[in-house]
Amino acid sequence: MTALPARRLRDLPSVDQILKTPLGSTAIQRFGRQVATAAVRAALAAAREACLGGAAVPQPGDVAADAVEQLKVAERPSLRPVFNLTGTVLHTNLGRASLAEEAVEAVRSAMCEAVALEFDLETGKRGERDDHLRSLVCELTGAEDATVVNNNAAAVLLVLNTLALGREAIVSRGELIEIGGSFRMPEIMARAGAKVVEVGTTNRTHPKDYVAAIGRETGLVLKVHTSNYRVEGFTAEVRARELASIAKAQGVPLVHDLGSGTLFDLAAYGLKHEPTVREAIADGADLVTFSGDKLLGGPQAGFIVGSKALLAAISRNPMKRALRVDKLRLAALEATLKLYRDPDRLAERLPTLRLLTRPSAEIATQAERLAPMVANALGEAFVVETVECRSQVGSGALPLETIPSAGLVVRVKSGGGKSLGALAAALRGLRVPVIGRIEGRALVFDLRCLEDEAGFCANLAGFDPGGADALV
Repeated sequence: MTALPARRLRDLPSVDQILKTPLGSTAIQRFGRQVATAAVRAALAAAREACLGGAAVPQPGDVAADAVEQLKVAERPSLRPVFNLTGTVLHTNLGRASLAEEAVEAVRSAMCEAVALEFDLETGKRGERDDHLRSLVCELTGAEDATVVNNNAAAVLLVLNTLALGREAIVSRGELIEIGGSFRMPEIMARAGAKVVEVGTTNRTHPKDYVAAIGRETGLVLKVHTSNYRVEGFTAEVRARELASIAKAQGVPLVHDLGSGTLFDLAAYGLKHEPTVREAIADGADLVTFSGDKLLGGPQAGFIVGSKALLAAISRNPMKRALRVDKLRLAALEATLKLYRDPDRLAERLPTLRLLTRPSAEIATQAERLAPMVANALGEAFVVETVECRSQVGSGALPLETIPSAGLVVRVKSGGGKSLGALAAALRGLRVPVIGRIEGRALVFDLRCLEDEAGFCANLAGFDPGGADALV
């Protein structure tokens, strides 16, 4: 170490000096002395390295400012809101359904107060948490009974473990789907303790295949709605109603996993029809499982509805306690389900349905408004234009169906020295990250899910065009 750097190090302020500055005192008050002191030590260490490299000795206030900036970054929540401009309404990686205001208020109330979660207010004795949703779900689906667990995979797992532990579960090869995160239906069935019996082929399964497979060891027949893919061409499947007749004749229960599941007919809103829970019950399924955070538009949950006798057996399964939902999700689910009692206003009150049915002309007008502002914010290195595009439902629902939409397309100017990858990264670094999709040599912002236009503009005003330099 030369004499000059050594003198610089001796001139560095002490931790105590930095903490006594106005910013240091603010850091202590806001973050606590222990955390503030650790941040100051880290900032001092960085300053020491800079001094060794020839930098000037910082003032105590400068080090305090660096420490406070570190603390602000560390305080930022990991689970952050984003602007979803991907064009996928129910984006699994972005949290799927946004909750209705009524559900948000119900959750807030349940968070702040003691609630009668498992307490019967009439008798003063212990109650059941399923009671909060049972009658409402049965009213909306036509089922005899209902229960709810933490997601649909858990619902399928619990049903299989209850009805087919150590027994055979019969399923068509064409319905052995893989859902998000590489979770595969055969693996879930095996983990539930069921012996998987595959019938038919990938593209064709016939009634005789099920009849031949059902025997004394059969615990259930499982029908899986292949919501996240389609097989087309030379295909055949046994419809739910016919399969229910086969299962009933053989004395075994039929379980119909609807996956994303919906309580309303999408066709009524201009989308392709997706099987509803009520239809699955009417077709004769003994049990139906479906999600709460997809087309239903609520929080993450898995519903099991159907036969009262079978649901009684499921409720006695010790595994059900491990998969139950808490008071917050129950509150959100109850509030969400109550919206379905008023179908005339459902599209305006349920965010999922509101976004799915948003007119493309309205979105196109929004794109025209935003294009100049976005172009100005991104800087001269990029070209921003309006574009017609196609949105999708997401989360496995209607995989081949898209919805006319509109948005903005961003391209790099020739010779601009910028890259789309760097631009996308810089947009993800905003206070509220902006998430689009890269298609070819363009970054596309589908505006279908952009309702907070003012917030988007204010957020983009903080964009630094210099942060989108080409990545090497």
